[in-house]
Amino acid sequence: MPEPTIRLARAADLPAINSIYNHYVLHSTCTYQEEPSTADEREAWFAGHGPLHPVTVAELDEELVGWGSLSRFHARSAYRHTVENSVYVRHDLHRRGIGRVLLADLIERARGARHHTIMALIDADQPASVALHRAFGFEPAAHLKEVGFKFGQWRDVVYMQRMV
Repeated sequence: MPEPTIRLARAADLPAINSIYNHYVLHSTCTYQEEPSTADEREAWFAGHGPLHPVTVAELDEELVGWGSLSRFHARSAYRHTVENSVYVRHDLHRRGIGRVLLADLIERARGARHHTIMALIDADQPASVALHRAFGFEPAAHLKEVGFKFGQWRDVVYMQRMV
């Protein structure tokens, strides 16, 4: 499989981004959101990003197959040099290197924006996501027990961290 092209997201990408994300909202614990995002919610989310907090997309043959983002980790100003990453790959295209390319690009963008650290908040029962982040030098920073409740079960969250 050829390597995907990574580029900054555009407003025209939001329906595809939302489609990829909403699949996981409905079928996975990789996000603790329980209701699908509406188009208006996705537009507001996108408007809250920018040069310091980019949204990127992965394309194969001009088709959007994944997306990533760097978001503010916390609203308080002292956290301004810390970001949280998100990486989502279309559910039928796992294990093809798309997530790796997206995450590698996000790390470089974080470095370019002079962020100090990247956080990944991962459901403890998502070993592929934990392994992906480990492969890029993320280390476990915390394991929070039963802080989420989705699909009728209490969920643990692993915080992983990579210094930029």
